[in-house]
Amino acid sequence: MKKPRIKAGRGRALKWLAFGLLCALPLYGSLRFWWVWEAPWTLTLYGVASLLTFALYWHDKRRARVAGWRVPENLLHLGELLGGWPGALLAQQKFRHKTRKQSFQLVFWAIVLLHQLFWVERLVLPLGG
Repeated sequence: MKKPRIKAGRGRALKWLAFGLLCALPLYGSLRFWWVWEAPWTLTLYGVASLLTFALYWHDKRRARVAGWRVPENLLHLGELLGGWPGALLAQQKFRHKTRKQSFQLVFWAIVLLHQLFWVERLVLPLGG
């Protein structure tokens, strides 16, 4: 029995909402850095790192299908750590790649959390203290 189309659409909308919420703080912080300190490098870093990391995931998934040389997981995580986690998250969903390996997902979400904590420390905590 097929799932009703409404539920599939709702699930997709929730994924996009979650993605938007995860990106909100880094986007706001990057734009603030650009506006206040005239430093567009953070926004540029997230964009370039996300594109490169997305491409690494694509390449790894492609190579996994043909049993070729694979991209080392440490390299995927390095791309995420350098700011490419939004691209990695999109690639995971688009290619259905690295979504079931729990050890990989644990490191991935720790990197996302690290980025969120960085921006909380930079943007939110100074307001209280």
